Amino acid sequence: MKTVAQESLGEESRRPAGVADLTLADLLDRYTVRGELWRSEEGGRIRCVACGHRCLLPPGRRGICKVRFNRDGELRVPFGYVAGVASDPIEKKPFFHVLPGTDALTFGMLGCDFHCSYCQNWVTSQALRDPAAGVPIQPVTPDELVAAAERTGTRSVVSSYNEPLITAEWAVAVFRKARERGLLCGFVSNGNATPEALDYLRPWIQCYKVDLKTFNDRRYRSLGGTLAHVLETIREVHARGLWLEVVTLVIPGWNDSPEELRDMARFLVSVSPDIPWHVTAFHPDYQMTEPRATTAQDLVRAAEIGAEEGLRFIYAGNLPGRVGPWEDTRCPGCGHTVVARTGYVVERYEITPEGTCPKCGKPIPGIWHKEPVRVESPGWRLPRPVRL
Repeated sequence: MKTVAQESLGEESRRPAGVADLTLADLLDRYTVRGELWRSEEGGRIRCVACGHRCLLPPGRRGICKVRFNRDGELRVPFGYVAGVASDPIEKKPFFHVLPGTDALTFGMLGCDFHCSYCQNWVTSQALRDPAAGVPIQPVTPDELVAAAERTGTRSVVSSYNEPLITAEWAVAVFRKARERGLLCGFVSNGNATPEALDYLRPWIQCYKVDLKTFNDRRYRSLGGTLAHVLETIREVHARGLWLEVVTLVIPGWNDSPEELRDMARFLVSVSPDIPWHVTAFHPDYQMTEPRATTAQDLVRAAEIGAEEGLRFIYAGNLPGRVGPWEDTRCPGCGHTVVARTGYVVERYEITPEGTCPKCGKPIPGIWHKEPVRVESPGWRLPRPVRL
């Protein structure tokens, strides 16, 4: 299938620019449908409820995300394309308690409701804010994406790369088809959700990853969000019975003080001590080039803080083989290692089909293989490109 080049459409935009690349915005506007996560307000205005910003949009105006907009009194939302698609190890999401050793068909679009200065997916997330960002898009149908998932042998379908909340209608269209084929579905999100969006997603997804970027509201606002919205999303995702894993990118000098890490861990324990917490390594990227890269010692220190506060499953990521036992899953009852990992490689998997420790029988929370399977990886697992 051919990609769509980012070229002029030969039409004058019906909406004010408000974006770094009006030509790209015009192109993306062709790939929209009437949205579902919104309601009408007075004066032709509409209220988008896909993310915590809850943008109030007069006719012709775009939301903070730049990709949802009011056209003639209805919300138009992205649909029918991808800007990235790959078969990734599910551990890359990262989901460590979801079908270990399997791959996830991962897809994403363009745009984000945050503007993180260190974003490692900035070429997609900041495509309508930064003229240096943007990648070609590829028209596709939900059936074609699910067919690609089956063809590549993936066990799950995950919306990621950009912020999936702002493209939730498209994700649900894909998930509907994926669920028909028995595939697990998940979200990899910044956590700036609303109860309306989570209720909309709940029938179609089984797992949800949230980034907890900092425990400081001022710093969260510098990224385009608020701490309160993200904390409430963590509570609401857990309350809805979705499998939840939380990630914190540990940035030296920015969010890595023992006090802040301890506050994060205490909050997660207050929701559930069984929530896996991934502390991952930062490397200078995009507009944040001043802090040094995170070391293995930094990650181990953060993981130890999480354990001290009572979290049962803490993982140190992005530095495979350098963080000791903090890549493994251990039974919180007897301490037996039930999943041994190096990076995305599963070296040993011993969780029973009932989801319990084989030594003491204690349940291990997660979404595990229901049949006895051999999931140990034969070699180094890497993302694989997917042709549609």
